[in-house]
Amino acid sequence: MLTVDFARLPVGPGDRVLDLGAGGGRHAFEVLRRGADVVAFDMDAAEMESVAAMFAAMDKEGEVPAGATGDTVVGDALDMPFPDASFDRVIAAEVLEHIPDDMAAMREIVRVLKPGGRAAITVPSFLPERVCWALSEDYHTTPGGHIRIYTLAELQAKLKASGLEVGGHHHAHGLHTPYWWIKCAVGVKNDEHPLAKAYHELLVWDIMKRPLATRLAEAVLNPLIGKSVVVYVRKPA
Repeated sequence: MLTVDFARLPVGPGDRVLDLGAGGGRHAFEVLRRGADVVAFDMDAAEMESVAAMFAAMDKEGEVPAGATGDTVVGDALDMPFPDASFDRVIAAEVLEHIPDDMAAMREIVRVLKPGGRAAITVPSFLPERVCWALSEDYHTTPGGHIRIYTLAELQAKLKASGLEVGGHHHAHGLHTPYWWIKCAVGVKNDEHPLAKAYHELLVWDIMKRPLATRLAEAVLNPLIGKSVVVYVRKPA
């Protein structure tokens, strides 16, 4: 399930891409499939072991275009072990809401981007996130969880203050927002609640089948209650 629109953040052979806060690697895998060199970066060593194993499996199955490479690095988003101007593209998907000093993380993104390089920054959208916080204390007080709710204007202003040129934006995952509202209402860890379980099965079916009806529904819902907002930025040349 991708949050970033690769039509807006094109990547391909010859590009070096950083997937910052890569987690399970969903965006890193797509970047590798497109023939770019990708570095999946996260502080969770176990996640990076899993991503590295998937990179190897993709290569074995012939899913990696010739010349493309996938690497993993464990580290801190506030002190990344990369030289200045190392990457043509940076993806930071659902990362900044976890970091107390988000401006320092943004400055690191600027530092490792090449002049003229582009990035996609995604965070939870304001309205869906505000409802989740109102419904559940556990949702946002779990260690390592979300510590802030961004308005779009605040996120854009902080990115500009970090030295980035802000471009377009869009919302994503409108069908997922009701699921999280249900989870927050019945208990974030209560995966066996009948309503939560049924909606989760619907989402899995949608991801696997992608029928036209749900694609149209999500297109309508995204601007209204999209779970994530994606902002596209550029480092001045």
